[in-house]
Amino acid sequence: MTTIVSFSSRKDGNCNKIRRFIEENIPNSSVYSFSDFKIEPCGNCEYECFRNRLSCPHTQDMENKLLEAICRSEKAYFIVPNYCDYPCGNFFIFNERSNCFFQGREDLLEQYLRVPKEFIVVSNTGQENFLQAFAQHVTGQPKVLFLSARAFGKRSIDGDLLPSETAEQVIQQWLIQKM
Repeated sequence: MTTIVSFSSRKDGNCNKIRRFIEENIPNSSVYSFSDFKIEPCGNCEYECFRNRLSCPHTQDMENKLLEAICRSEKAYFIVPNYCDYPCGNFFIFNERSNCFFQGREDLLEQYLRVPKEFIVVSNTGQENFLQAFAQHVTGQPKVLFLSARAFGKRSIDGDLLPSETAEQVIQQWLIQKM
């Protein structure tokens, strides 16, 4: 099974269109739109998780279920928009909350890291911040496809990167090379 996660909050934006495109091209996939869930960011607590992971007041939200699904996957795709030259806030919430999930569970963290992950970023700016943010989710170098709407004659805000035939071909070719 393949897990596909879109971290965009825009229902009809580029990332969710890319998520649907990947879903259509990869059979047996589970799809998640991070913003569809009420996932609390770290904070507004007394850092209970540092003493006892199970004391985190947010363990019942979708974050843990999402991480469990990724751990059971054969592969995962993360689709992440660029806001201000960094991954979006949803990705940072996911990243930060995963610390509690894996605390004291090295075997589960190793299982998560063994799942091959591919990242697709819709970005018109640099790549360095993304590579650093993604590095802690993989062993080795992250495999990232950077899609600049500008390179396809589009504006990211318009959400019209797809159905650009050229953009679809780039994504399709990237998926084929990674299979």
